[in-house]
Order: sequence, then structure tokens, then C-alpha cells
Amino acid sequence: MDENLSLLAEKLGIDRCFSDAGLSKKNYEVSDDVVKFFCTQYGFSVKTPEDIESSLQRAEDYPWKRALDNIIILRQGNLQFTAVLDQARLNEAIEIRIFPRYVAESGIKTESVPFVMNVLEEKTLSAGRKRVKVSFTLQKDIAYGYYDLVLECGDEKHLSVLAVAPAKCYTTPDVDSAKLWGFSLQLYSLKSRRNWGVGDFTDLADFISLCAKNGADVIGLNPLNVLAHDFPEDASPYSSVSRLFLNPIYIDVENVPGFDIICDRFLQQEIEAAKVGELIDYTKVYELKIKVLEKLFNRMQKYGQYYDALQKFKQEKGHDLDMLATYQALCHVQLKSASGGWHTWEKNLQNPQSLKVAEFKKNHQDLIEFFKYLQFEADRQLKNVYKKIQESGLKIGLYRDLPVGVGKDSAELWADNSVFMKGSGAGAPPDAFFPQGQKWCLGAFNPYELKNRAYEPYLKILRANMAYAGALRIDHVMGLMRLFMIPDEQNEGTYIYYNFEDMLNLLALESHLHKCVIVGESIGNVPEGFLDKIEDRNIYAISVLWSERWNGDGDFKRPEDYPANAFVSVGTHDMSPLKMWWYGYDIELKCSLKIITEEERQGAYKMRESDRYKLLSALDLSQSWPMDRPRRGNYLYGEGYPEGIEEAAHKFLAKASSKVVMLQPEDIFGVDVQQNLPGTDRHQYSNWQHRLPVDLEDFENSDAFRRNVNAVKSERKL
Repeated sequence: MDENLSLLAEKLGIDRCFSDAGLSKKNYEVSDDVVKFFCTQYGFSVKTPEDIESSLQRAEDYPWKRALDNIIILRQGNLQFTAVLDQARLNEAIEIRIFPRYVAESGIKTESVPFVMNVLEEKTLSAGRKRVKVSFTLQKDIAYGYYDLVLECGDEKHLSVLAVAPAKCYTTPDVDSAKLWGFSLQLYSLKSRRNWGVGDFTDLADFISLCAKNGADVIGLNPLNVLAHDFPEDASPYSSVSRLFLNPIYIDVENVPGFDIICDRFLQQEIEAAKVGELIDYTKVYELKIKVLEKLFNRMQKYGQYYDALQKFKQEKGHDLDMLATYQALCHVQLKSASGGWHTWEKNLQNPQSLKVAEFKKNHQDLIEFFKYLQFEADRQLKNVYKKIQESGLKIGLYRDLPVGVGKDSAELWADNSVFMKGSGAGAPPDAFFPQGQKWCLGAFNPYELKNRAYEPYLKILRANMAYAGALRIDHVMGLMRLFMIPDEQNEGTYIYYNFEDMLNLLALESHLHKCVIVGESIGNVPEGFLDKIEDRNIYAISVLWSERWNGDGDFKRPEDYPANAFVSVGTHDMSPLKMWWYGYDIELKCSLKIITEEERQGAYKMRESDRYKLLSALDLSQSWPMDRPRRGNYLYGEGYPEGIEEAAHKFLAKASSKVVMLQPEDIFGVDVQQNLPGTDRHQYSNWQHRLPVDLEDFENSDAFRRNVNAVKSERKL
């Protein structure tokens, strides 16, 4: 690689080489083409050696050309920042003033802040302009929150946003000192005798009652973000059209004002048809709900307080809601003439600020208002769920999930395209669970444009997903530091880097402002020292049975060896439930889809035989088997599924030092299919479609449910 190109990549935060996280760790050199692609994405020309040299100089000069960044992010206890001033200004009067924007403490006023200034470095720019980098150390404690900062140097004023963050993310004594437990729930998978074929917010409220009665304090949920209105079968909750809003499929239509008037016997027949089968028919369920919601929308003005609440919601959500609803309306109408996403629309419609879009909004006002109404009703019902949590006294409550990216044909990218990376998508290099790597094709923030926007797009998605939550799971938390990006036209990728300290500080600040515990999913390629860094910031880890092993594939760790600051479970939605894993159905599935070869299949079965014995031994050593269901053999040669193994596995995890244990209904009820098989689409595998085998109303009557809950409670006594 050209030396200047290498230096430019280093300065821009583009990896030139990286290691994967496979069991046999490999190192990869990144091609010049990939490095040049991402340099271009950041606005630097690299076509010729002369271009590269010029771009390197521009990158080196850039930080010296403005006094302050658009946002200054400080951590309480270290209130120091840098500025770049003309050398001549150092002899003039300098003052720093701050104006409260959004702070946790009341009564904070605008004030002039005392400081100590030190000269750090000088530089003469190409035009002969002499610039000086100075540090300002603020000599006053400042409450955490957001401020407008003014730096006055003589008659010059330099403006920035000041964010002051707590040293650590938020936690509560309930989490920090207790051993809690709860459930990881794929809400769509919940069956009930009253829902319309997909678990909904009323089911979630009923599940809260069940948790409160049994002593559970947390409910982990799949992402609840809005998906494509016209393609309900594109059901991945991790590839939404906006992480700012909710999926209307979770609305309980019968709980909407006015439903009792429009209900008829033909509707009941359609509801029963939508509930048939082990797999969810998203199209049937969603279209049925939308058909009824359209009727309710047309009657909405008859309900005065309800209608007034809708107007208030629209005002509060403002521009972002307008952009989502306009995007959804455009998608719906454009289906008649354009087969792809918004990138295939005529040029003027690709720009949300164009006159063409303004004309569309004027001509389709009712349709746009309907989409806003859907968001209002979804938010209203989730808010009622939150009220139920407060009444029930759950110590954490909802544990929501923030996806690492967003669908590239999404409202987020259409409405604000310049803040996202172009021509590439987020993915992952090979690791122990996914040896071929993963090409997620998700839209990801451009780190430079993100900081230029004072991180506002990042803050908005944090705030939207912390709403009504006591904890937030950050999917692929390593993305706060770096993301593996793959150009759309290639399979080779590399890591791009974000300002990790900025991202962590803002996360800590928002967690305190929203009183929301932060959990980081860090399964995959984890940089050295990363886990220590997030633990230092009080970000709880996610730990799963399958990965808590010595040397990657050795013996299972003992419960006392588990990390203390963690949420633990048997697996995740991307992994095999216990019964599927035991029988090796996951191996057979991957072979049938040609994800692994026949030779790899045989090797995997041989390894699984060894792993099953290791699991049995770990359960033996920890004395986790139920007294009335002791182990009766090794079950290695067709002896069947060990009775009580789910109960034993959950008791094993409940013994762990970890703060929170999460039970998956799939493990409790012996489900032998996987909710999601990464690396496949819905045409290859029925991802995100699997209903639970037991109705919610029958959970407590189930022997499996009672036994697993009691096993956990016996070890999680407060």
C-alpha cells in the first residue's frame, strides 16, 4: 500500500488490516481498493498519488481551521477541552459562558465559567496563518446535561454545544446489588387466544402481570421499530425503516377507541384465519389490522380527548414523524410505478426537501395523516404498558433493543441521507458462530458527518429507544467504537472507526437523563481491552451459556466464573434453543442450506457429541439437576433428550454471579427451531416467523413453565 494512502487511512480511522474472531484467528490485509472507497466516502480524493498527497495535507490541516468543534463532550471530573485560535487572539480578553439547554437539575442558570488556559501546540497553515491549540480546564463542577457554550476572544465569538456526561452509565441499587431475573421475549411470537396472530401490546401488558406474580423484574424485547408497510413479510426487527418509531403490527386493534362499533362476525372469521399455523403470516395479520385501523381512523374525530391527544403527539414528534409518514405514503404510492426502494424513484422524489415532495404531501394529506395516526396509537399503547410496569413494581421493566443499523431503503436514510455511509453496509468478519462472516447490508452513520451534526441523529435514536424502558440493549455494542463496513459491490470490507469516547459519554449522559440501564451485546469480534472499557463505564455485558467456555470450545465455565456485571441466558434469538442444539438440528439445517459442507457436518456432529457431554458434566458439578429428575445417562447414542435439562440449565445460570438472568420461552417449552438464522433470508429459512407452542393464557398452567421459574427463583432469592 502507498505510504501516503496508509497514513491517510490511519488519520481517517480506516483499518488497513484486521483480525477476525474465529476459533482459528486469521489476519487480513485490506486491499487498496477498499481503503480508497472509504477515503472517497469521507470526501477525500485518492485517484492519483498527487490526490492522495493533497488529501493527506487537507486532513492534517482540517482540525486547525476552526476554533471549536460543533459539540464539546466532557466527562464529569475531567472538564477540559481544546480550542484553536489565531495567535494574535491570545493577548485579548477571553471568557467562557454556558447556557443550559437540557439538564437534570433545576435552577441552573447561565453563567461565566472560570478556567485555566494552557498553550499546547502551534501550527502555521499553508496561507501563512498562525494558529495555536490551547486547552481550557474549567474550574467549576457542572451538572450533567447539555449547554450552549460561547467562547469569547476579544470581539470574536465561537459557539458550540457542550455536553457534560456522568463518569458512568446509569444503574439502580436494585440492579447493582441484587440478583434479578426475567424473560427474553420475541413479542411477535407470543400466542394468545385474544390476539390476531401476532403478539401485541396487550399481550405484553398481560405478560407483565405474569412477571409480577412470579417475581420476575425484567422483560427483554426484540426491537419494536417500524418495518416496511407494504412488505409485511420483510419482518426482521433488526432492519427497520426507522429506529425512531414503532411497528404498528403490535397495536391491539380491539383496544383502539371505537372498535366495538365496527366489529362484525366476518371480521372474527378473518381474525381466526390469521391465527392459523405454526408460522406467522405477516401479510394476512398486518393487512387485516390496517383494514380495521383505516375505519377507526375515519371515525377518530368523534372522540374528542383522543383526537386532541393525537394532535399533541404530532406536534411533539414534529419533523421526524412527518418524514416517516411522508416516506411511507410515497412508498405506498410509488409501488405502482417503481419496483425498488426510494433509490429507484424519480430524482425529485429522492430529495425530501424538493418541490415535488411538497406537492405530493399536499395531494396525499389523508394518507400521510393515517401513518401518523398509526404511530400515535402504537405509542399510546406502549405508554400504557409502561404504566402497567410502574403499577406492578418491576425493578427494571422493559429491556428494549437498539439495532446496530437501519435498512438502507429506509425513512432514516431517505430523510437524512448525508449523515449515513453511502454505497456500503454494516456487517461482520468471520467469528466462532458465523465462520463465513455476515453481510448485513445495514445503513450506518458516517462518523465525520455525525460529529458535524453534534451527534444529533445518534442522540435521537437513543432517546426513542430508551422511551418507556428501564434498560436498553445496544446491539453489537462494538459499533460505538468501530463497524465492519462492506462496499455494496464487494464482499471484502474493513473497519471504520468512530470517536469512542464521544459515543460512550453521550450514551452515559442519555442513560442518566432517561434513568435507563445500558447493556452491550458484545458477541463476535471484540477488540482487545474493549470489554474492560465498557465495564468501567457501567455498561452491563451480555453473556450466553454457549460462549461461556474456557478457550472458546473447552469446558463450560462454572457459574461462579461468570461475569458479575452481565445479563445471562442460554442463548439469543440468533442461536439454537437448547433442544435444537442438543439434537444437532442446527447442524442439519446449515448443511441443508449449504452453509456448511457434508464434511463440516460430520465434524460438527462429532464436536457436538463432545459438547453435550461437557454440558452434562457442568450441570453435574454445579448440582443443578432437579431432585426428581436426576441425570440417567450420557444420552450420547440415541438415548433421547434428557428430562429436566432446561430446568437444570436455568438453575445453573441462576447460580451465576451475574446480576440478571434471562429465560427464553423457547428453551422453557422445548422449541427445536431457531427464531433467526443469520446469513439467510426469508426465502431460505423462516426467520422471525415462529410462534411459541403455548398460549400466553396457559403459561402458568404449564408444568415446564412452573418448574423452570421455580428453579431460577430458588437461586435468585433476594
